[in-house]
This record gives sequence, C-alpha cells and structure tokens, in this order.
Amino acid sequence: MGTKSWWSRTDNRLLEAALSLAGLLVGVFGVLIPALGVVGLIDPVDTREVKTETASRVPGTVTDAVAGHGMSLTGAHQADLVFAHPDLSQRLLLALPEAIGSLLLLFVLALLLQMARTLREGDVFVPKNARRLSAIGLTVLVQAILSPVLPAVTTAALVSGTSMADQIPSSITFTGEYVLLAFLILALGEVFRRGTKLRADTEGLV
Repeated sequence: MGTKSWWSRTDNRLLEAALSLAGLLVGVFGVLIPALGVVGLIDPVDTREVKTETASRVPGTVTDAVAGHGMSLTGAHQADLVFAHPDLSQRLLLALPEAIGSLLLLFVLALLLQMARTLREGDVFVPKNARRLSAIGLTVLVQAILSPVLPAVTTAALVSGTSMADQIPSSITFTGEYVLLAFLILALGEVFRRGTKLRADTEGLV
C-alpha cells in the first residue's frame, strides 16, 4: 500500500512563486532603486548610520567645510552621517553595502528556486542540489564577512580627508551567527552529496 506525499504540485507552485516574488522585491528595492539613485535618476541614499567617538554628543549639526560639500553628523553615539548633495562617488559608496548584500541574496534565492523546481520530479536529492547547497553556504559565508567590512570601508572612504574622520572611528565587528549558518548549510550540502553518491552506487548494484 503506497503512502501519499504531503507535498503537492500546488505547494510547489506556491513555493516557487514566493521565491520568485522575494527575488523580484530584493532586485527592485535592494539593487535597482539604489542604482537609480547612484546615477541620479531618483533621490539617492544620502545617510549612513555611524558610531562616533563621543558617546554623549549633543544632537546638532557639524558642517564639513574642507570637502567642499555639505556633510553633517547628527545624533549621539549612534549618529547619522548626512550628505546634503552627494556626488557620484559618494552616492556609490553610500549605496554599495546594501547593493552587494542584495546581489548575494538574489544569488541565494535563485539557487533556492532552482532547488524548488526539482521538486516537480518529486526528488530533491540530486547531485545538482548538493552543489547548489554548497554554493549557498559559501555565499552566506561571504556575506557574513562583507556585512561588517563593506560599511566600515566605505564609511572610511567617505570621511577620508575631512574633519569627520577624527570623529568617526573605523571599526569592524564580526558576528558568529551567519558564519555558523554558513557551515551548517555547507554540512547539509555534503550530506546531500554523499547521499546522492550512495544512492547512485546502490542503484548500480541492482
């Protein structure tokens, strides 16, 4: 007597639709809109949240007169670095961390969508999915590294040579959650790889 799978074609279509919609939203709001802001077709990103040297800063505005453009720092220890009229290089540096993160997320969603499509045949345990899981794990690991590095590097470039450089220290803080997640995904990919290899070897003996 056969057993009926709890996963139906409708479930699979809903999963594919959800992943496609997520990819569309990330592409539009995480990549396209920041890119349009960089080239000046829409209002660009003009603010970067930063940590300042003085934890008890009185809310106000400090104007940078050295760089030849309006730059202000408002807030306390967690402050906002605001550009009144950012030029092309500043717009690019402001948008770069979010855009890179969104592109990596798009890559992960594309791989997940490809894996979801293998469910149409009723079997996700195929060699291609093992490689896709490994690629997802490596992408998450790259994101775990770039997530704190890119904002720190681009912020340092934004304030380099200005009076803000002394007020905004350069610091990078790594967190272990995404690194752990990346290694768990890589381990799952290895399980998939060994499972598919074992099944292929077993089928060859039949």
